[in-house]
Amino acid sequence: MSENQPDDPDGTETRIDTGTAHNARVWNYWQGGKDNYPVDEQVGDHVAGMIPVIRDIARADRAFLSRAVRFLAEERGVRQFLDIGTGLPVMENTHEIAQRIAPDSRIVYVDNDPIVLSHARTLLTSTPEGATDYIDADVHDPDAILRIAGDTLDFTEPVALMLLGILNFVLDDAEARSIASRLVAALAPGSFLVLTHPTTEPSLGGDLQLEAMAFWNANAKPPVTARSREETATYFDGLTLLEPGLVSCSLWRPEPGTETRVVPQLGAVAVKD
Repeated sequence: MSENQPDDPDGTETRIDTGTAHNARVWNYWQGGKDNYPVDEQVGDHVAGMIPVIRDIARADRAFLSRAVRFLAEERGVRQFLDIGTGLPVMENTHEIAQRIAPDSRIVYVDNDPIVLSHARTLLTSTPEGATDYIDADVHDPDAILRIAGDTLDFTEPVALMLLGILNFVLDDAEARSIASRLVAALAPGSFLVLTHPTTEPSLGGDLQLEAMAFWNANAKPPVTARSREETATYFDGLTLLEPGLVSCSLWRPEPGTETRVVPQLGAVAVKD
């Protein structure tokens, strides 16, 4: 972490726990970023020693986001994105991709990690024609997210709801389904759900990450869980999955000619008819 921290007018920096590994920072470390602390590197290295594919998972998840946003903006004309679980990416952000294609795109990011918030002040800029906003909120409170996001997004028009690697931090299965259902219910027809989730599927190597998740839950925060393909598919109930369906996120419409490695992270895009 750079010693040159941004100004802290609202005490955001004082909320950052540098003694416990945190998902956003470890994820950033796995992607090759610098926005992390020694404890994040230590836990990240230990987890990577238990499941070496974890760095591939982190990068594949972010690459999936890039492909999905580009597809929705270019081919489906989506101009509004609600990205819940922003994190600390080292690759392009949702608004950079969308607004390069359509400068009038409107993007709202949601996260409750104080270090993400501190970077959001300077990183989440916008084109003059569009808008980019950041909400400091928790995925467990979808009604608050929708209420505040409504200041920037028009929910009578299509929105791409981005839930990448976020529902795995909602440990209760019923609550996770309820959150997804509540958010999707607020979307207009023609909207999309873009989602990734770690899986237990043995065919994707998901069973190999269960021990690593147990270590994570004992040594880092927030706690995480993986789910089966069938459990993850319930988030898309009532929606129409786009081809190729619910697959390893690295296999969702990969760039032609690129080498892809199957990772135990499911991904899909679905439309609300």
